[in-house]
Amino acid sequence: MALVIFLLLQFSVQNFIVVGSSMQPNFQEGERVVINKLFYRLHEPERGDVIVFHPPNNQQADYIKRVIALPGETVKVENGVVYIDGLPLDEPYQLNELPKYPLSERRVPGNEYFVLGDNRNNSNDSHNNWTVPQQNIIGKAWLSIWPPSEWEVIPDYSLE
Repeated sequence: MALVIFLLLQFSVQNFIVVGSSMQPNFQEGERVVINKLFYRLHEPERGDVIVFHPPNNQQADYIKRVIALPGETVKVENGVVYIDGLPLDEPYQLNELPKYPLSERRVPGNEYFVLGDNRNNSNDSHNNWTVPQQNIIGKAWLSIWPPSEWEVIPDYSLE
């Protein structure tokens, strides 16, 4: 029975340690997060979700970022505002600061996602000309477990 429980947990959840400042102010360096690895087997990622994934240029690394644009949508950044299909993106979550970079309009390829860190100006993310293939997504950030003072279910900002 213990082996079955162990295997079930290994298949469904994973511990992740936040490295770097790219998701500040919402996630801090060293924070431990539990990832739900089953969620995206039942649902497609949604705008606003915080995901952990392997970036396309480094399959050994794990990144944590927020889904901004979905497959087939267009995205651009102009004067600190993110636009999806020509409309300004409503971002109810806290950002470190607005992006100081422009991003010309581009279409997100099918089965891929455009992601940004919440610390927009200090994040290696899709504004650097890459997107996340769906098969690279490990799971949805679900629960913050360390430090104990930060223990919480991660807010669901799905914007669909």
